Amino acid sequence: MFLNTELWLRALLAIAIGFAVSFASTPIVKTFAQKVGAMDVPKDARRVHNHPIPRMGGLAIFLGFILSVVLFVDITRQVRGILLGAVLIVACGAIDDIISLRAWVKLIIQIIAAIVAVAHGVVIEVLMNPNIFSENEALILGVLAVPVTILWIVGITNSVNLIDGLDGLAVGVSTISSVTMFVVALLVAEGNVAVILAALMGACVGFMPYNFNPAKIFMGDTGALLLGYVLSTVSVVGMFKFYAIVTFIVPILALFLPLFDTTCAFFRRLLHGQSPMHPDRGHLHHRLIDMGLSQKQAVAILYSISAILGLCAVVLATSGTVRLYLVVIAAASAVAVGIFIKRTLKGHKYHPPVDPTTCEPLEDKDGKA
Repeated sequence: MFLNTELWLRALLAIAIGFAVSFASTPIVKTFAQKVGAMDVPKDARRVHNHPIPRMGGLAIFLGFILSVVLFVDITRQVRGILLGAVLIVACGAIDDIISLRAWVKLIIQIIAAIVAVAHGVVIEVLMNPNIFSENEALILGVLAVPVTILWIVGITNSVNLIDGLDGLAVGVSTISSVTMFVVALLVAEGNVAVILAALMGACVGFMPYNFNPAKIFMGDTGALLLGYVLSTVSVVGMFKFYAIVTFIVPILALFLPLFDTTCAFFRRLLHGQSPMHPDRGHLHHRLIDMGLSQKQAVAILYSISAILGLCAVVLATSGTVRLYLVVIAAASAVAVGIFIKRTLKGHKYHPPVDPTTCEPLEDKDGKA
């Protein structure tokens, strides 16, 4: 499968078309966003930009992705479900980018999109059995299969959306996750899944030049929700269908950064007596910015961490000499990134967030910055 020439040709064409369409359509989407009022205005401390920037750039990613999939992917029942759900997600994100939907409305639409995918066979039926003393390696979910799958899809969809706080961060991390799962899909002989991920990679990379700091356009909820939805559903089709520990851990590692950040945000807000849906400035990228790092430095650090975790996921899916080489590369990369982070953070001190309108430090409930 890994050396299948026909599969690689489809994957490369999917990347090329996804890139070309996304890259070419982003300026058009930018103009459209400005006309319909889909603008991100820096009205609170969570925003790190200081002037209005068009959002809804995810529409360009969607166009590149959907065209590549239609051209180069076998449209099975599961793929059809993923695409139908993606249309719902993009519609939800686009409307939210224009008029800002309530959180519960977006959540309901995400659940409906997840149900659409589940109804088309995108279901986590088995997992690795966590009971090491059991003779059964597989844990059959049974009646829990549907709710677990919906929870996974909705959770990942929101996780990617929550890390979309710095120029190029969410789209870059999603690209790294796509590359990781693309390689693993080839290793476990999931060719159709690999081509879907190739299409997503190409569409993301085509959008990146416009989204890197300083960003000319944001992908908005249109893009962030789309990327999370596609990555979550594709991981179910390509990874969770096996119960081996490798395929269970791979999507966790590939998506660890957004998962970790979202989990921390969930409990942080509960501990502060807030709704889990309440926005705040406690995300990983905010912490790095408040330490005095630039957007580019913060994004580079988070890219590096995501890439190392992705490499670890690929290591788990390999064996023999290849695994040995990858382990050495992963270890060396981890050391290099550790040194880079240490040097980057050296001399930087914590700076409390400021109000973008007054440039004064924000105060908490007790009146302290």
